[in-house]
Amino acid sequence: MGKRKNPTYRLIVSEKARDTQYNSLEILGNYNPIQIPKVLELKADRIKYWISKGAQTSNTVNNILVREGIIEGKKRKSVTISNKRKVKIGAKKVELAEKENSKKALVEKAIAEVKTSAEKV
Repeated sequence: MGKRKNPTYRLIVSEKARDTQYNSLEILGNYNPIQIPKVLELKADRIKYWISKGAQTSNTVNNILVREGIIEGKKRKSVTISNKRKVKIGAKKVELAEKENSKKALVEKAIAEVKTSAEKV
């Protein structure tokens, strides 16, 4: 729903095999992120009813419902990290660890030099 650069979202119940753009069983709420303050209207009793009947929520909807206190539980991760991004993150961690190890080695070397110069005096 909405227009270009003016999104609005609906929270709906639909069958898993059906298209979400059409033929929803019930509209359970809506969300307008552009309006200040952001508007979130939910039918809590109907949401609880559908969840009790076995309806499954998406990760994003689950996080919204937990935040609003409609359902209890933990938030789910809604963004997955690609393998390419995981490799980049791993490379950065290795690089930071190497820098930290080199700093420790320099500090230990400086301490050893101070000790040897103190022993000479």
